Amino acid sequence: MSDLWGDPPREPAPPPIELRHYDPIQPKSGLRELLRKLLAPFIAVGILLAKFKFLIFALFKLKFAATALSMFVSVGAYALFFGWWFAVGAVLLIFVHEMGHVIELRRQGVPASAPLFIPFVGASIGMRGLPDDAWREARVGLAGPVVGSLGAAACWLAGVQLDSDLLRALAYWGFLINLFNLIPFLPLDGGRAVAALHPAVWGIGLLALIGFVVIAPNPILLLILLLGGFEVWRRWKQRHEPQYAGYYKVTAAQRLAIAVTYFGLAATLALAMYELRNIPH
Repeated sequence: MSDLWGDPPREPAPPPIELRHYDPIQPKSGLRELLRKLLAPFIAVGILLAKFKFLIFALFKLKFAATALSMFVSVGAYALFFGWWFAVGAVLLIFVHEMGHVIELRRQGVPASAPLFIPFVGASIGMRGLPDDAWREARVGLAGPVVGSLGAAACWLAGVQLDSDLLRALAYWGFLINLFNLIPFLPLDGGRAVAALHPAVWGIGLLALIGFVVIAPNPILLLILLLGGFEVWRRWKQRHEPQYAGYYKVTAAQRLAIAVTYFGLAATLALAMYELRNIPH
């Protein structure tokens, strides 16, 4: 039968083993990948600095170099976890918050430096001395959250107009950091504000921070608790010394103004965060 009909079709023979293409999977170093991800934002920042070096030189002349460079570093650090656009918006909101302090300090005649940004901590302002009394210090402390909250509210309004989840997320984050800063414990803004009410309110802030540390342990919270604890203890012991006794003398009208602003702002921020969380997506 095979002579009559021919052999049945055969499958092509596989190529010899030695001719087959073999491309083994190269294992990637986990450490190398981690380093690449960690360094990528900073490399990008370096490229930006190289491209805009003329701007950096101008900033040096304007004495804002430290602020600008620390902002770039903070953006790179936040971008590791939240993405570039959110990182830029977050740092700008911190800048708005800190400028509230700077404006009020300079309005009171207290020399203050431009903000210096610290990744995952926020920013700090150098002061050459303290305001004259607890009333003025409270105003400085509240100026940051008030102005910062206005910046977050602007993000919310823009997010509604543009239907942008990014801007709404930035608004929520802005409300959160300003509310956190109202915890009545030094060196947070709330600690400076409640000094005009009564230094004993610092004890409430201490209990709140300890609760946060127990519920959600965090090195930043521990740092605030440690540094703030020393500062609160120092100021508590000194409050009756002659050179400090007059510092905490606040009129009833001033105390009422601080209380209304402090508790009113805290309630407004909590309500704004609640509303943002319940917006349907």
